[in-house]
Amino acid sequence: MQKNIRAAFLTLGCKVNQYETDAMQEILESDGYRIVDFKEEADVYIINTCSVTNMADRKSRQMIHRARKKNPEAIVAAVGCYVQAAEEELKKGKIADVLIGNNKKKEIASILNAYFIDREKIAEVEDISEVREYEDLRIHKTAEHTRAYIKIQDGCNQFCSYCIIPYTRGRIRSKNPDEVVREIQALAKEGFKEVVLTGIHLSSYGKDLSDGRVGLADIIKRIQEVEGIERIRLGSLEPRIVTEEFVASIRQCDKVCPHFHLSLQSGCDETLKRMNRSYDTRDYKKALEILRKYYDHPALTTDVIAGFVGETEEEFEETRKYLEEINLYEMHIFKYSVRKGTRAERMEGHVPEEWKSRRSAILLDMAKRHKKDYEQRYIGKEQKVLFEEIVDINGEAYLQGHTERYVKVAVKLAENSKKIQQNDMVFVKILGFLDENLLYGKV
Repeated sequence: MQKNIRAAFLTLGCKVNQYETDAMQEILESDGYRIVDFKEEADVYIINTCSVTNMADRKSRQMIHRARKKNPEAIVAAVGCYVQAAEEELKKGKIADVLIGNNKKKEIASILNAYFIDREKIAEVEDISEVREYEDLRIHKTAEHTRAYIKIQDGCNQFCSYCIIPYTRGRIRSKNPDEVVREIQALAKEGFKEVVLTGIHLSSYGKDLSDGRVGLADIIKRIQEVEGIERIRLGSLEPRIVTEEFVASIRQCDKVCPHFHLSLQSGCDETLKRMNRSYDTRDYKKALEILRKYYDHPALTTDVIAGFVGETEEEFEETRKYLEEINLYEMHIFKYSVRKGTRAERMEGHVPEEWKSRRSAILLDMAKRHKKDYEQRYIGKEQKVLFEEIVDINGEAYLQGHTERYVKVAVKLAENSKKIQQNDMVFVKILGFLDENLLYGKV
């Protein structure tokens, strides 16, 4: 048990990483550590790293260096995906004292305590491809106070040609469904009203469990019964999970938000083949049709990569036309970035940077237009909003939150201060746009 040792965390990357940081922070707190902000001086700096792109690797290295400069006498611990991908490189350097790979985060207190005794560099990293057991981290609170991101799955078996994640996260592993429910029940008692189910490949939840009969729809049904939870939101899904059976099943759960993120990456079948994606554009369109059949005006969002290896002008135009046709609420557009160690790195036909930038700009303009068209439908209507935080907009205080479709809405605090506060879920009459990314209204 450590007493009053100051520990500071920095999280890079995805919501799964944020969940794992929250869990590690609780572990250290229970061991007597005092958690401080990363901007402050600390005795231990823990950087939960990301390795999804080369730029993420670079950012991870920079943050490890920054921690060392903040307090040269402090222990610097690098944790997570970048450690998993670059263990040998990090072992040679002197910037990190402690290296903790994925599936070892639960042991952070004992690993740090061991370093305090010997003061010798520690590398707790195992071959993640051999790991079959889910690392059962838990949280009782989160950095956000109204919405809890809950990791229920880890690993990926897809091996898309551009992606390093299967090599840093290993094969699919699922959290025991009873443990999922217990964790969410505890969060509900703490006042959380919304949970977001996350994972590295959420659609594969349950496929590795011993009885083989529990899937994503089954765990959703169990969470539906948790008292105090009013919203269940899903993380990124693969299009092939969206079948009539799956959607009909979750539609019976009225807490499930009509907000679905279906990863696309390209609207051209030839490009999807080079990416080694497991569906084509017809499969994807069918999934959208099913969701739109069962839900009224669902918020459908996606990711698109512009300028993937070998993407011709004709293939890009195919993608552009397809995206116009399927007309999604939000599209997250990324320029293709080479990731060392992936199959795509070795492929021929890499697209010049200026072409990627031009294509990305075209898709970003489309995304902005589609988003505004979707949100305009709600002007003049009442929507239930879960209020999350107080923000300053043009010198005035607003309460800001999201509808069940994840549309961001704000109300002026001075006009509504006696009626609502953070973590309230109330109906708001939508009046218009405060800016292009924010609707406003009155209670």
